[in-house]
Amino acid sequence: MIPNPAIVQAVEQLGYRVTVGDVAAQIGLDVGQAQQGLLALASDVGGHMQVANSGEIAYQFPQNLRGVLRNKYWRLRLQEWWQKIWKVLFYLIRISFGIVLLVSIVLVFLTIAIIITATNRDGDDRGDRGGGGFYMPYFWIGPDWFWVFYPDYDTRYRQRRRETSNLNFLEAIFSFLFGDGNPNIDLEDKRFSLIAATIRNNRGVVTAEQIAPYLDDLGEGYAQEYEDYMLPVLTRFNGQPLVSPEGHLVYHFPELQVSATQQQSRRVPAFLQELPYRFSAASSGQIMLGIGLGALNFVGLLVLGNLLADGLAAAQLGGLVAFVQGVYGLLLAYGVGFLLLPLVRYFWVQRRNRKISDRNQRRQARANLLASSDLVLQQKIAYASQFAARSTITKDDVVYSTDSDLLEQESQNPAQIDADWQRRLSGSP
Repeated sequence: MIPNPAIVQAVEQLGYRVTVGDVAAQIGLDVGQAQQGLLALASDVGGHMQVANSGEIAYQFPQNLRGVLRNKYWRLRLQEWWQKIWKVLFYLIRISFGIVLLVSIVLVFLTIAIIITATNRDGDDRGDRGGGGFYMPYFWIGPDWFWVFYPDYDTRYRQRRRETSNLNFLEAIFSFLFGDGNPNIDLEDKRFSLIAATIRNNRGVVTAEQIAPYLDDLGEGYAQEYEDYMLPVLTRFNGQPLVSPEGHLVYHFPELQVSATQQQSRRVPAFLQELPYRFSAASSGQIMLGIGLGALNFVGLLVLGNLLADGLAAAQLGGLVAFVQGVYGLLLAYGVGFLLLPLVRYFWVQRRNRKISDRNQRRQARANLLASSDLVLQQKIAYASQFAARSTITKDDVVYSTDSDLLEQESQNPAQIDADWQRRLSGSP
């Protein structure tokens, strides 16, 4: 199986020499999964385990591990190829909705012009020269119409506007219709990464109150009083509860106390803050233009529907008019959906954002309680500090590595090996 991409990325970010705790803390991954993933990755790319005299293990990986993986797994090469293809396909999908809108407007008003022109011609043939005609606004035929295709359309076409968008017109139409995705799609990974960083900053021992600002469902009554909400954290990072003499619980995470490199405390926010949904990344000018074009298209469809209602125009004129009548239902469905979908999505975004705001406020309230800790919490933190520790596996601490033969290592460092065995035989830690 292809190694976990998140583990590969974590190893690269951490300098190719890591412990299980390093990887688990970096990406918020389950300790067991991190260990299995590192073992599998080391096996695939020829990595090595380095055992310290304390029994802790660091993993050393080659600098070109991604290239090794790419050469070994054809599926990985296929995935990278597909990602490149998908970027192009997705871009074409995004701009297609704007193209369909413009095509619809052109078809609708061109068909209206043909029908009205034919009607006026028939009137002229009958001697009715009342001066009828069809006027198409300059906006649709003038050169300024093509400015909407420029990526910096909002800057070029509206120089006086302060708000700009990185989207061109066609991309803005997609954003107006469907938004820009879930801003919290990686929320769980972010949550446990912050929790792991908090544990590490407190040198491997924390209280439940220090973790609560990053969690959501704390339960009520018995579950909250007895801190059942800590169970997923304990399971994920292989922690264990400790009971103070006063009967308070603190939580110890040995794997997160060990690192392969010297690391500074990581800055973490006081609480987990979810990002609100944006209605659209398009500028307000682009949104107003989209609404205007959608309304123009819808009004044109209503007018065209009235002209095509009896079917005589399509039967007499044929050609484009007959084609438009055949696809009129699709054009009308698109026209209605173009206006209705953003309206429904607007109220959906407002509802989701209210829930996100409520969760953020609850987590912030827990962070405020932690900041103004009472005597009980201070006692718990003081008790937890007794078990706090932070150790780094340096190359000087390594007594055995899988990159060379054991006998060779013993001959190079016999005193260290002998001392290590004597300590193990005597039962010393």
